[in-house]
Amino acid sequence: MKNLYVVTLIASALTLASCGTAKVVPFAHTTVPDALDYSKNNSWAALPGSYPDALNAIVSSNETKKADVFFIYPTLFSDKKDPAWNADVNDPEVRNEVIELSVANQASAFAAAANVYVPFYRQAHIKIFNEKHRELVGSSWDIAYQDVKRAFEYYLKHYNNGRPIIIAGHSQGSMHGSALVKEFFDGTTLQDQLVAAYLPGAGVALDYFEELPLLTEPGAIGGFVSWNTYKIGNVPKHRYETYYKGRSTTNPITWDASVSTTLEQHKGLLYYDKEIYPQSLNVELIDGMVWATVPKVPKRFFMRFIKNYHAFDINLFWKDISDNAKLRTQKWINASSQ
Repeated sequence: MKNLYVVTLIASALTLASCGTAKVVPFAHTTVPDALDYSKNNSWAALPGSYPDALNAIVSSNETKKADVFFIYPTLFSDKKDPAWNADVNDPEVRNEVIELSVANQASAFAAAANVYVPFYRQAHIKIFNEKHRELVGSSWDIAYQDVKRAFEYYLKHYNNGRPIIIAGHSQGSMHGSALVKEFFDGTTLQDQLVAAYLPGAGVALDYFEELPLLTEPGAIGGFVSWNTYKIGNVPKHRYETYYKGRSTTNPITWDASVSTTLEQHKGLLYYDKEIYPQSLNVELIDGMVWATVPKVPKRFFMRFIKNYHAFDINLFWKDISDNAKLRTQKWINASSQ
């Protein structure tokens, strides 16, 4: 029961409404945490050959893969008493939260297809998403993105060795991931190395990229997918019309143009007990969003009280994502050998 409570708490913490009572001071009146040196292993939450225990507990094999995934974690910095705008990634509690919540539950979905790289970065506090604080944020968002960019540049130079690349993230991570893909892959020579960009939890405009397409076939490569999940029959208050409508939406079960699915098509969610539960939900696509039914899992009664499934954008479709990432990677490898 305690673990389920934690899951529910995380979901609540990651909703935009939670930042309303945060302690807010101008960015200029706060101290910016020190930047990380990405040549050091401890600047990474996950590196091949040194996965954290939380990831090893889920990953079935640590053998070297033919592709890489560069994963960018979501907003986890939500302490209402902390006036900082960027997380101190040298704080053990911050680092542990990234590993236990995001690396284990989200980045793990790509581990069967690719070698997992997850950099720590000075993520922006969740209060940055509150419109009334826009004049106070300073350069906090850019600090976060520049960390991600520096980590990716180091990865390209020292780790990649020409392997195909999956870019993946969630929420704030998908926003930075979108910017990263636009800067490094969209219409560049590096685009040929892109398996796919998985960008859930962010409203990616259909025309955001110049050349990268929204992928509408399960084996398509060289483009992006994105979705935002809510409990069926619900939409985000005050934000649906202005943020979600008209944005790109992928079916994270069929990966095609299907606007609905059946229980039998769902390959499995990763639950708080670290078990995979297949055939536990179905989805319906509406403009800019994915509606999901309440999952058929143990203690599902508590899930009924959650309308915003944003925190579970990856967990709900964990096995679906894992299998799809393997499929796309193999398609890339097959195409490159022709």
